Amino acid sequence: MSASTQKLHDLGQSIWLDNISREMLSNGALARYIWDWSVTGLTSNPTIFEHAIGQGNLYDEAIADLAQQGKTSEQIFFALALEDLQAAADLFRPVFDASNGVDGWVSLEVSPLLANDSAKTILAAQSLHKAAARPNLFIKIPGTAAGLIAIEESIFNGVPVNVTLLFSCEQYLAASHAYLRGIERRIAAGLDAKVASVASLFVSRWDVAVHKEIPAALHNRLGIAIAMRTYKAYRDLLVSPRWLALAQAGAMPQRLLLASTGTKDPAASDTLYVQALAAPNTINTIPEKTLRAFAEHGAVSAVMPFDGGNAAALLEEFKRAGVNEAELAARLQLEGADAFTASWHAMLARIAEKSAH
Repeated sequence: MSASTQKLHDLGQSIWLDNISREMLSNGALARYIWDWSVTGLTSNPTIFEHAIGQGNLYDEAIADLAQQGKTSEQIFFALALEDLQAAADLFRPVFDASNGVDGWVSLEVSPLLANDSAKTILAAQSLHKAAARPNLFIKIPGTAAGLIAIEESIFNGVPVNVTLLFSCEQYLAASHAYLRGIERRIAAGLDAKVASVASLFVSRWDVAVHKEIPAALHNRLGIAIAMRTYKAYRDLLVSPRWLALAQAGAMPQRLLLASTGTKDPAASDTLYVQALAAPNTINTIPEKTLRAFAEHGAVSAVMPFDGGNAAALLEEFKRAGVNEAELAARLQLEGADAFTASWHAMLARIAEKSAH
């Protein structure tokens, strides 16, 4: 057991692994993370699957079989991804049951090519949710303008949603309101108010984006400030009359998930974001390398303050240094969507290549 991961778990922050591969499932690594390091969930994205499928040969036989059946590269991908995520969901099922559906989740993303098509995203979310046939599998939908429409509709349809590619407090609030509208519509229609959701705020990419443009004293502080500000908005929402009315009707809170928490700056601590983002009633989805580092030598000395701490003052400093928060958030979301699309195309090309052998 790791004392540092146990401490995070004990203060009320769920530790999820931001990775999946067939190797991790077959060699028992994921089971060990659950047992030894208090890992209670898992996230995936197109880049993670691109690496998993592109490297090694664990998927080759399944790809060949599916290709023989006449499946397209995209159909092959979803078949492989669902098989991996169903196995992971089954490993987390005891946590899911014990927490009454609060924890123990895995996530599968809709095709990033649908980021600007709400109608197709809604259909894809329903189809993937049904195909997964697991109560503890989130469908990931980006918090883009089209995505927000799909999020509300998917929640109304009873599909659990992990909102991805959120970068700012404003983007988070837009996603949380889409969730609330979906639940309110369910209640109005006489449907069960309990549909789970998480909202994923990407943290470290802020610091990468501004690293060369700001004074050294501000390095690796912007993402944490954004997270602190967003955490305050999340805590405020949980005590708002609008939310309390839904909670009374049996709704579950949409939990704040902190993503992109691996350190990108070699000059900074390899556990920087995990330590700074310790916060009750949230999730931190951690890259495997960062999780190992934190389990070995991480420490939790303080938790994020409910009131946002010094985030407002810090963000003012960044403003004076020339950082336009709203413009950068919009750019980061666009770049994030583009990066997932590039990974998607690379992964489908790799599957096509393996199918041809």
